[in-house]
Amino acid sequence: MSMDIISKELKDLISKESTIKIKEDMSKHTSFRVGGLADIFIIAKSEEDIRTVLDYTNTHNIPLTIIGNGSNLLVKDGGVRGVVLKIGTEGLNIEKKDNEYLITVGAGVKNGFLAQKLLIEEIEGFEFASGIPGTIGGAIRMNAGAHGSEMKDIVHETKCMDKEGNIRILSNDEQEFAYRNSIFSSNRYIILSTKLKLKKGIYREIKSKMDEYSNWRNEHQPLEYPSAGSTFKRGNDFITAKLIDECGLKGYKIGGAEVSTKHAGFIVNKGNAKAKDILNLVKYISDKVYEKFGKKIELEVQVIGEDLEN
Repeated sequence: MSMDIISKELKDLISKESTIKIKEDMSKHTSFRVGGLADIFIIAKSEEDIRTVLDYTNTHNIPLTIIGNGSNLLVKDGGVRGVVLKIGTEGLNIEKKDNEYLITVGAGVKNGFLAQKLLIEEIEGFEFASGIPGTIGGAIRMNAGAHGSEMKDIVHETKCMDKEGNIRILSNDEQEFAYRNSIFSSNRYIILSTKLKLKKGIYREIKSKMDEYSNWRNEHQPLEYPSAGSTFKRGNDFITAKLIDECGLKGYKIGGAEVSTKHAGFIVNKGNAKAKDILNLVKYISDKVYEKFGKKIELEVQVIGEDLEN
């Protein structure tokens, strides 16, 4: 079945609030600003549309790739076959319960947006995530963290859908949070929304923390260039960025990809990078670190798609 027919049938099945495109440039949907074309690209705004896409791709045996906001994602230059489904479920509800607040938030809501809303409501506990790029869904999937806190510290329960379209509510323990990992990392479930458990705070104190963390990021991270944040995970007994720095790799370039001169743990796109440049640089860095220190370093960034055929 051709992509034109598939896209037409899907367009007839999903609601008008969701969007569908053919041959979509994935560089528009990743913070790295690289990547080839997706055969079909859908932004699903509702649980019903997500289930519809799942049912259709399952029935017709069409490859399906689930993404969030693309801030921790590298799409290869050959693009992605089949359907790419971006989770765009939104919604925000604040419920006060005793001395706590239960914040129900859609997976497609951006972390920065939620942080500003909670600031206005004088609810504390989310400040650490205020500068983490991407969405709530992505933050939960990778158990994002900063400044000594992680998502696992504030997530109460998460609503998700399995690949057959069944809804499940997972408790904090059932989400199997670990360092930059969770049960969702295996792609068994699609995050729809989550419930955070937070507390009443004071506006000026929340704002002060958010400003402090923002200033720290501006000072220490190369925010002026496209990247996917920290490229590598921290080691069990070592700081990966420190080892890369000690290999003298700051500023090392392959094509348009460069090891940041500000933070060795970041690979940045200096303006014309290809996914191939980034992946070749990742391999070069990994080889040099292993050669010098005998340590194997692990990518924090998710890689999807196919290599470009010559």
